[in-house]
Amino acid sequence: MKKALTVTVLAATVLTSCVSKKKYVALEEDYNNTRSNLQETQVEKERLEERLNAIEERVADYNSKINSLTEENDQKLEMNQLTAMSNANKRKMRETLRNVDPEKLAGAETLEDSINLAVAHNLESQISSGSSDDVDITVDKTVVMINVSDKLLFRSGSHRVSRDAYPLLEKLAEVIKSEPAMEVMVEGHTDSQTMVENSYIQDNWELSVRRATAIVRVLQDRFNVEPEKLIAAGRSSYKPVAGNETKEDRALNRRTRIVILPNLDKFLALLDSEQSPAQPVDSSNN
Repeated sequence: MKKALTVTVLAATVLTSCVSKKKYVALEEDYNNTRSNLQETQVEKERLEERLNAIEERVADYNSKINSLTEENDQKLEMNQLTAMSNANKRKMRETLRNVDPEKLAGAETLEDSINLAVAHNLESQISSGSSDDVDITVDKTVVMINVSDKLLFRSGSHRVSRDAYPLLEKLAEVIKSEPAMEVMVEGHTDSQTMVENSYIQDNWELSVRRATAIVRVLQDRFNVEPEKLIAAGRSSYKPVAGNETKEDRALNRRTRIVILPNLDKFLALLDSEQSPAQPVDSSNN
């Protein structure tokens, strides 16, 4: 009996040892396979990184070539523009630039900058009608922006257009009508002071919209600008050009901004035009 028990225990021990060894071998194989896969993955990662670096170098090289070509084309385009301008326009542009503010002229780095300055100066001379302090005109990439002080257009708190502004608006209408495809946005701007509420105008939002609409109506009804060209917008006090702490700054913020998108070629004709006196305006209709 004792001998049988010993044999049984010995057999169980041998079997247990065999099972443990099999598990060890299996685990060892899994480990080796995992290690091999890891090495292959590392090699693949390094290969992909090399390919990525090569692609990035090619992209950087292409970008460098494209930038170089763009700069060359810009230079050629500017030369072509200069060549395309008539001798009369070149001469007029040089004459005009002699009268431009030296500080503005110092900032002109390209031919387009110079043309913009010349056109803006001539437009201001023709449109402002002697009120240049109340009219500021800039041209940027063929977009003309005209800021007009509200003291020239309206009385305080009113949206009724002053008749004193008619000569200015008439000249502006002539510019707008010179280009059929032009769109014009008239923006009303106020200072930040709270309005005294009344039955006609509730707040600065309404005042700015009514002023823009009033300008649009004068351009359409009196000076025959096509209404489909016109957009009226009110910006209230939320696009100031100065602070609102002083009387002078608040006056700067009370303005009407007129944004027009012309074909710059049309405005080059202004370089050859002579400033003419404002025509008398019939004030019997409004």
